[in-house]
Amino acid sequence: MEKLDKPLEVWRAELSDEQFRICRLGATERPFTGRYNDTKTPGTYRCVCCGEPLFDSSSKFDSGCGWPSYSAPVNASAVSELDDFSHGMHRTEVRCARCAAHLGHVFPDGPAPTGLRYCINSAALQLEPREA
Repeated sequence: MEKLDKPLEVWRAELSDEQFRICRLGATERPFTGRYNDTKTPGTYRCVCCGEPLFDSSSKFDSGCGWPSYSAPVNASAVSELDDFSHGMHRTEVRCARCAAHLGHVFPDGPAPTGLRYCINSAALQLEPREA
C-alpha cells in the first residue's frame, strides 16, 4: 500500500473542522453523537481522509460504548496500532495504515472470534453502502 502524506494545511482545507480535529489532531467525538453509532446499513467503512477500506459492516456490533464498534478491520494491514499513554492510562490507538488518520482505539473486550473492540469515531469514516 502506498502511504499518503500531506501537510496539515492541506488536510485542514480538505476536511470539515470535526474531521480535521479527530483525524489529524487525535481528538474524539462525544459518545452517542456520531452518525454511524446506530447505523445498521450493510457496506464498507472507508477512511474519510484517503478512502482506504477499513471496516466492513459484517464486523460491526453494538458495544454500548457510544461509538461505532467493530470486531476486526477488513484486513490486518488496513490499520496500524500505537501505544497511547494520554489521559493517565495506557490504550492502543488505531490509525489508518495508509494516511495515519487517527480513528479511535482498540480494546480487548470484544466478541468472539477476535475478542477485540475497535471503538472508532464516526467522523473518521465514510460508509459506502452495499446492495443487499
